[in-house]
Amino acid sequence: MIRYTGRTVPWRALGAGAAAGLLLAGSARLFADGFSPWLALNALRAAALTFALGLAFLLDDPARRTTATVPVRRRARQALRVAWAAPFAALYWTAAVLLVPADLRPPVGAVTVEAAAACALALAGAAAALRRTDEPEPGTGVAAALLTLAVLTALLDPWNLFAPPEDPHWTTAHERWAMILTAAALGWATWSREPTTTLRR
Repeated sequence: MIRYTGRTVPWRALGAGAAAGLLLAGSARLFADGFSPWLALNALRAAALTFALGLAFLLDDPARRTTATVPVRRRARQALRVAWAAPFAALYWTAAVLLVPADLRPPVGAVTVEAAAACALALAGAAAALRRTDEPEPGTGVAAALLTLAVLTALLDPWNLFAPPEDPHWTTAHERWAMILTAAALGWATWSREPTTTLRR
């Protein structure tokens, strides 16, 4: 089961998200003379978002109508996929952070909470789409919704989620990011359960 699950993980989508994110993070090193700490922070935030967009495809299962009848519960199948993706995500994020020059690098712990929240939202959205529809590959719609949410939040930013480190709201913003992370993780845990009734189109 573990080996089979590893073959079904959408590595291309994850790899595409990681490649785009590393290019964004690496731009801080390539153009270090023209970069400020604020630009480096937003490059890392964009890198976190691109990987989260790739992660939105993690639960896609073209054979969903076949695997729905297997004895292994949906939560276990999804958890195995997450377990396969987690080391790759950790390696990717470490590389992205290290690509930013040390003198431009924002507080790593705080930005990591933002990245984890974005990834958790992608997983929660994918799990919710699988639970509420019979679509076997909802990743495209989930990624589009996540991107729209990120753009609208960044433009409006009613809760100062994207405050810079010198902003007095920095600590409060990351307390809110931690709450988003917790809520998204709970959402995934809830929506990854098997539905109690058969879903129809």
